[in-house]
Amino acid sequence: MDSGTSERYVSSSNQQCEKHKQNRKPSERFFDTFENHRPQKPLSSKVTNNNTEVRSPLVLAIESSCDDTSAAVLRGNQVLSNIVANQAIHHEFGGVVPELASREHQKNIVPVVDRALAKAGINKSDLDAIAFTEGPGLLGSLLVGGSFAKTFALSLSIPLIAVDHMKAHILAHFIDEGRPAPEFPFLSLTVSGGHTQIVLVEEPLKMAVIGKTIDDAAGEAFDKAAKILNLGYPGGPMIDKLAQEGDASKFAYATPKTEGLDFSFSGIKTSFLYHLQKEMKSNPEFISDNLNDICASYQNHLVSYLLSKMELAISEHNVKDIALAGGVSANSELRNSFSELAAKHSIRSHIPKFEYCTDNAAMIGIVGYFKYLNSDFADFSTTPKARLHF
Repeated sequence: MDSGTSERYVSSSNQQCEKHKQNRKPSERFFDTFENHRPQKPLSSKVTNNNTEVRSPLVLAIESSCDDTSAAVLRGNQVLSNIVANQAIHHEFGGVVPELASREHQKNIVPVVDRALAKAGINKSDLDAIAFTEGPGLLGSLLVGGSFAKTFALSLSIPLIAVDHMKAHILAHFIDEGRPAPEFPFLSLTVSGGHTQIVLVEEPLKMAVIGKTIDDAAGEAFDKAAKILNLGYPGGPMIDKLAQEGDASKFAYATPKTEGLDFSFSGIKTSFLYHLQKEMKSNPEFISDNLNDICASYQNHLVSYLLSKMELAISEHNVKDIALAGGVSANSELRNSFSELAAKHSIRSHIPKFEYCTDNAAMIGIVGYFKYLNSDFADFSTTPKARLHF
């Protein structure tokens, strides 16, 4: 993780309409403030005709979709700070407790934003826009970040930008890190605890889901297996670690038969559970005796299944680049196998830095940057959504 940027811690001619506006309560007229200060043209880093350099927009981004409270400041597509506060309170419950997550966000949001601004070396008055996660995610958690973002943007009279969390995972590849970004069009395999998607990306703000899970997500399949094996939470990293010393060909599990590019993971989880139950009838110590092999075999099965669908997508679409995104993209076997898949088809692979795999505000900020350039601002009546149409 780069210690330099990231840390974990309407007009109308109708006179009656205008008269109605003037007669409204101050609290209602407050929402008109934004319209009077909406930027008419996006800022740019290019040199104008009079040789005056105009700076890139400064965007404060806020992410609170699950159990990480994060704030980042971006100047254009460059990250100046990226602060993440984790919530250890969930570990004892073996998963995220929504109510507790919301309360922790309320505790963390102000100090996290304050730290992000301080680390970026800017004042809140320097900001040009505020981007926040609109969804999908835990509604209570989203409301904390969304409410803070709207209030802060209103107080500064700057634009508000609503961001789709899943699209942000994909566009994290366009954060300026000195590495080549994917060339359009490209395919993205987005794998997280709540989603598994194959996305065709034609432009920064033009993408479509061409394959998705019809039930559970790959990340949930990892965590469920880890819970059965009593490995703790989050379980995915523990399975990855134990798999390093195991035999990936030792055990076999069911492979779902889904049409096209869609996924299914419920059957894989059931197959995993039934296999353990069967083996433990004859050997109660089966799990402890074979833990590394179990983890290696299960992980390899999930990764192979994911990439089988990705390979099918590559055969159906003429792309020169494929990208990996989402929290599960931190998995070592998936990262290695993804690169091998690209090499097999003589195309380029793009794998995110570890700090941009899991939830973070920098990825929200890069979407905010693209939306700012497109003057794609949100209305202040926008509310977070637990489920968001891609």
